[in-house]
Amino acid sequence: MKLLIILSSVLFLSACFDSGDAQEKEANKVQLGKTTFDKHCLVCHGKAGGGIVKDWKKRQADGNFPAPPLNGTAHTWHHSPTQLLRTINDGGVQFGGQMLGFKNQLSEAEKQALLDYIYSLWSKNIQQKYDARFSK
Repeated sequence: MKLLIILSSVLFLSACFDSGDAQEKEANKVQLGKTTFDKHCLVCHGKAGGGIVKDWKKRQADGNFPAPPLNGTAHTWHHSPTQLLRTINDGGVQFGGQMLGFKNQLSEAEKQALLDYIYSLWSKNIQQKYDARFSK
């Protein structure tokens, strides 16, 4: 009986503590997203998604819109994860931009990690609005 009580206590207490695996996995996904972003997106979307032009809503001399900031200061957070993945896959040419698609250049894990990284760039306020809108 004493052994049963000890085992029950150990099982109960072990369930109370988070091993941190979920947090570590999330951090690894965000890091993969940052690495992918830095390799493929930074040149157009700027460091930490801050953009590279002052007015991303104004057409450039070539008639195309510049890449918008992805850090929460533009409209990225207004789009669902499905829409954002579609833009990663198919690009932004159909929206008047110059972004080519990455459908065959990035793995599904890299694409999802990009979304996780971009989400991490947003303020807590923007994240809360996004979560309420799209139930991340």
